[in-house]
Amino acid sequence: MNLSVDFFHLLASIFISFIGGSLLLAIWYHIQKQFKTKLIEDEQQPRLDKGLFYLALAMFVWVVSGVWNLIYINFSSLDAQNFTAGLSIFSALNNICFFFALFYFRHAPKYLFQKSKIRTTISFTILGLAFITIISTFIFGDDFYIFNSLKLNAIPDFLISILITYWLMLTFYKTFTQRNLKLIGIIAFLALLMMLVSQLPDVIKLPESIFTFHLIKIIAKTSLISICLVLATSWVIELAQTPTSKEVTLHFIDWSLVKITIPSKDIYDELIDFGSKTTQFKNFLLFAISRQNQNASKQGILVGSDGKIKSQTYLSRIIENINSILNLEKNNALERKDLFTFLGEGTYRLRVLPEHIKIDEALKNEFQKK
Repeated sequence: MNLSVDFFHLLASIFISFIGGSLLLAIWYHIQKQFKTKLIEDEQQPRLDKGLFYLALAMFVWVVSGVWNLIYINFSSLDAQNFTAGLSIFSALNNICFFFALFYFRHAPKYLFQKSKIRTTISFTILGLAFITIISTFIFGDDFYIFNSLKLNAIPDFLISILITYWLMLTFYKTFTQRNLKLIGIIAFLALLMMLVSQLPDVIKLPESIFTFHLIKIIAKTSLISICLVLATSWVIELAQTPTSKEVTLHFIDWSLVKITIPSKDIYDELIDFGSKTTQFKNFLLFAISRQNQNASKQGILVGSDGKIKSQTYLSRIIENINSILNLEKNNALERKDLFTFLGEGTYRLRVLPEHIKIDEALKNEFQKK
């Protein structure tokens, strides 16, 4: 009975993950092709958002892991230790893919971007825990329990799964909430929680309820894949509504004074006076000078404790101030994505093309001397 349940679960998981990964990859490819001008924005520095790509890759890792399980079930020559070692490697790869995807979400926890080496550190931590799992499997065996209930070689992987799941919960919930899809955010939160719960039989001795946990995992995976497809669709809509970089012009006239034009938002030569909010103006001017004067690889500015701008809040305040001064209606209000491009890893760049930025020479010289 258990063998039939395991076989059905594996086949269902493989096909669901393969279809979900293929759909996400197809949508990602279509987005790159259909919205090439909005993603690239200039020929010197392509900006290809890889968040969906890494999510698709994580699902393909599920496929390979499922095939590995099938091999173990059908070929008794593969011993349990080698099988568990393979699962540890696939689990680590899956966690790394989900972790890398977080770097391409604007609403991922900010502290992930505050240290430039954090991605490398956490990636090596994930691989290190996988290595510990493999070593403990070969030393103590695949069925060694502590406190008569906790499976020793499964603990490291489960701990990193908790951390990755926590980050994904925060990111998905906040992303969908910001896009006025709070219900989808709640469903995403629950789906990820179910994914974590479905791993409990791998770590803790539980009564014979393998069918229940297999069912939970299938539901969680299907829900998560559907949520990723909703995410991709909402991103397409967002891109379609974003002004092209070619239509936006900025003219920095004097301290605190900027003239802006965005035809698709019915903004024509509107004068923005930042007044006493000099920090906002300086940050805006910093982005403009970097975009205009630096080569393509250096136009991005790190936003975080290690960067020139210490918090993403400063970017939001620039947009909020412009909306407030122009008294724009909600449907026509500017968003951060209209003026700033998120490059990943906490780095942003002004979307406006360099040739569409004018800065008074005296203002630029005075700013650069400070």
